[in-house]
Amino acid sequence: MGPGWLPPVLGLALVLAEGSQAQEQLPRASHNLNWSKFSGFWYILAVASEARGLLPGRDKRKLGASVVRVQKPGQLKVVLAFNRSQGCQAHSLILRRDGKKAVFRNAPRGVEGFRVLSTDYSAGVVDLRLGRAGRATKTLLLFSRRDTSSFLSLKKFADMCRVLELSDALTILPKDASCAHTILP
Repeated sequence: MGPGWLPPVLGLALVLAEGSQAQEQLPRASHNLNWSKFSGFWYILAVASEARGLLPGRDKRKLGASVVRVQKPGQLKVVLAFNRSQGCQAHSLILRRDGKKAVFRNAPRGVEGFRVLSTDYSAGVVDLRLGRAGRATKTLLLFSRRDTSSFLSLKKFADMCRVLELSDALTILPKDASCAHTILP
């Protein structure tokens, strides 16, 4: 190997290192999540989704909300409220834990996965996979106990969007909580 081989070999090494670094950064569901602490009312401050038509036009967007409750071991009740083009709509789902994985599903209702990627119990990032027949769409939601977010939680959300290739679809919702307050417990 002469000196002419050095740039291509270094370039290949950099590409391989970058690829393995991206693999390591893929967010994973939290296996040691305390669901009792995570349960309760959450504002949805930001959304990133590849699903079309999830949010209405910019002038009609409002904060979303979710209420998460443990029904019994391995079962969650999740209520999600979003302002859509038809107005504020709430959807209630019963999700069941998928075996030993840290993901909850209700495939007949189109929920392929609901998993918490990170949380400090005052803010969190939730990965929601919706779809049927093997065609799931990725949606990330920024949950917060307050109707505003910290810089760090927003940065973590944006970083996860980048890793999951949803950065172009990231939308920070305006502070209007009128839709979110329709599901206050």
